[in-house]
Amino acid sequence: MASILHCITVERYFNNYNMWGDQMKNQDFFNAADYFLERNIRRGKGTKTAIYTEKRNYTYNDIREMANKTGNAFHDLGLRIDDRIMMLMLDEPQFYSVFWGAVKIGAIPIPINTMLTPDNYEYLLNDSRAKALVVSEELLPLVSAIKGDLFYLRDLIVIAEDEALIPFKQKYKKASPNLEAEYTTKDDVGFWLYSSGSTGPPKGAVHCQYSPVVASENFAKGVLGLTEDDICFSAARLFFAYGIGNGMFFPMSVGAAAVLNRDRPTPERVFYHLERFRPTVFFGVPTLYGQMLEYKERQDKEESRKPSFSGDHELSSVRICVSAGEALPEDIYYRWKERFGIDILDGIGSTEMLHVFVSNRPGDIRPGSTGKAVPGYELKIVDENEQEVTDGEIGTLLVKGNSAAQHYWRKLEKTRTTMKGEWLDTGDKYYTDKDGYYWCAGRGDDMLKVGGIWVSPVEVENCLNKHPAVLECAVVGYADHKGLIKPKAYVVLSKGITGSAELVEELKRWALDRLAKFKYPRWIEIVAELPKSATGKIQRFKLREREQESNLALSEKSG
Repeated sequence: MASILHCITVERYFNNYNMWGDQMKNQDFFNAADYFLERNIRRGKGTKTAIYTEKRNYTYNDIREMANKTGNAFHDLGLRIDDRIMMLMLDEPQFYSVFWGAVKIGAIPIPINTMLTPDNYEYLLNDSRAKALVVSEELLPLVSAIKGDLFYLRDLIVIAEDEALIPFKQKYKKASPNLEAEYTTKDDVGFWLYSSGSTGPPKGAVHCQYSPVVASENFAKGVLGLTEDDICFSAARLFFAYGIGNGMFFPMSVGAAAVLNRDRPTPERVFYHLERFRPTVFFGVPTLYGQMLEYKERQDKEESRKPSFSGDHELSSVRICVSAGEALPEDIYYRWKERFGIDILDGIGSTEMLHVFVSNRPGDIRPGSTGKAVPGYELKIVDENEQEVTDGEIGTLLVKGNSAAQHYWRKLEKTRTTMKGEWLDTGDKYYTDKDGYYWCAGRGDDMLKVGGIWVSPVEVENCLNKHPAVLECAVVGYADHKGLIKPKAYVVLSKGITGSAELVEELKRWALDRLAKFKYPRWIEIVAELPKSATGKIQRFKLREREQESNLALSEKSG
């Protein structure tokens, strides 16, 4: 009798739960795949091109069918709501189908950097406890080279350029093209993004389903004025926050299209895609803009022609360029404007905030600055005591907005020190001018205190970058023989320039003539390249580590 009563009770409970669930669905249902994909179908955009690639184009109907079949194939593997699916994928249409297929079933996609080492992937797989890993075929050797144990990984899915490989291929072919979105809400976890590691080991930022909608409304529509007629091309890759917004969230939020490039974004390949697909909005990073300028300036010189943006040049379809990742040097802005006649909107975003929250905007650009707050975000700059500073005073930039990550996965202390209630501590040092524009002064851990005065590495770098012999540079603190910290510059020379002691002294004089005396670099080291994250950010912490190792070796030798 007890077992019968128990069954009746359970049945009644589930009936009540289903009734409650139906009521809640009407009020609270939100699934990001429904918003970014199905909503465009409902708006009659199904036959509109969503993705341009070298081999073929894909409509919104195509992406929907691919995502639905992928989601059903995931179900066939036993993947369910809240299961984590790691994505080690190139920029290809299958990235869309895997991401949205996972979101649609309530699973959690985690795109990761494609330029790491097998040890890094071992860490990420174990840290995230992902049950499945989807990997592009070309990247499979990186996974095969993992030597340690993968404690949680259950399924490895390999994606070829045109389709999935066996056995997932068979599941995908048999899968239904119809799939109802899992019941989720705006606050449910939608996806993770690992930080780029520009300031240390990657951290998993946990984002909710609604975060990409907020970022799209605030920046894509509020600043860029994106519409369904736009074609977006992002040299920044889909696996990190800046790229996934540029190349997927933003265009899909308005029914626009994106250009995907599977290859490394060299200047040659970027210009090829710009000329072939005629995008209207181009997203890059400062390093790439510098490389593209050097590439074109060299071509102009070889062809003995003067640059002109009055005709059908390489970017004639582009209405606006966007930069983020690190501060855009003023020199690059002016050279780009002179060569192509197009503005670059410099801004700052973060993995934790998902995308750009401070930016210059069309018709309101102050070269060298990061601009003003993006609509929908609040900013403040505080000192070491959490008190707001006055104009011109350097402090730490805090931001508040609804695209913020919920927390860092398994990093409670870091979550507490970074996510301060509604405010996010960016770790970036900033100041404002009298007109309210924000100016980057470097990372908090990059700032130097020379003779008791704060020195911004960015300011010194911007000065050196204006010298014609300098392609790019990075400035860090270095202890002199008295143990006092002074600026040291690592410089990459422009093509065709040979390093020499005379050039080093010339660069020092160049800086000394243009900066306060305490700011100029006491040491300049010419290097072939600078360490960078996958987003193109210069990793100054690696330069500092190099100096520490060098000092330790010297100390041991003298001892």
